[in-house]
Amino acid sequence: MKIGFALPQYGSHAREGARIAHYATTLEHAGADSLWVGERLIAATDPQVGYGGKDTIPDEFNCVLDPFVVLGIAAAATERVRLGTNVLIAPLHRPAVLARALTTVEVVSAGRLIAGLGIGWSPEEYAAAEVPFTHRGARLEETLDALEAIWTSDPAAYQGRFVQVPSHRSELKPVRRPPIHLAAFSPAGLARIGRRGDGWLPMVPVPGPPGWGKQLLRLRAVIDEAAVAAGRDPQAIDTVLRVNIAAGTDLELVADTVHSVVADTGFDDVFLDLLYVTDSVDHMLDTAADLLQRLRA
Repeated sequence: MKIGFALPQYGSHAREGARIAHYATTLEHAGADSLWVGERLIAATDPQVGYGGKDTIPDEFNCVLDPFVVLGIAAAATERVRLGTNVLIAPLHRPAVLARALTTVEVVSAGRLIAGLGIGWSPEEYAAAEVPFTHRGARLEETLDALEAIWTSDPAAYQGRFVQVPSHRSELKPVRRPPIHLAAFSPAGLARIGRRGDGWLPMVPVPGPPGWGKQLLRLRAVIDEAAVAAGRDPQAIDTVLRVNIAAGTDLELVADTVHSVVADTGFDDVFLDLLYVTDSVDHMLDTAADLLQRLRA
């Protein structure tokens, strides 16, 4: 099993941002396989849409570090671990700016980036970025097209309905084209992964409902069917499981759930988000070490 962890980025962890490099190197030396960041632009005080099906937004989202800066620090401090975004809200970023940031992390890390992208759920974040909340899927599609053009052409240009990139010189290329993983549970989003994604980023809640592994397999089947229809090999599309751990959850339950879902699905690449079960970087490191031992036992 490949085991990764979220980097210190939110809530009380963000206030210890000076220790990101220490956290990254410590977990790399401990045997972690990947390190991850997410993205929150703002936490609305009166949200139209809450987080995770609720009417509210977690207090931890009130204090957030920039994902590119955090990932860049981790890239410079490590040599082996993969570095991923789960997820960047792609339509909030102009493609040229997004391509430059991702290329920078890919170059600094010598080819270890996984670019995880999604469309987000917060109307207020779109308003803050001055991007319409409508047509998010179409904006994501065009952003993917624009990234492909920038990464593979010189000069590079893209003209779409929602995003444009003027013709320009594009000599700095990634070490290799970063694999693009997409977060999706809707039929349209899953089909998009099958047609053009390099990977899928589903989520495992702990505690969670029984039979979660079987549900993931049903969703993965939609991806595979779309891949076949597009003339692609489904086996070439990776899956990385994000494990969201609720506050107060016993670590034995976390390990048991991960082992069970991996056994049920065969998806053996996971990363764990310790945001709600730790209150400091030291606590994160101790908890990560405990989970590594339990999951590798």
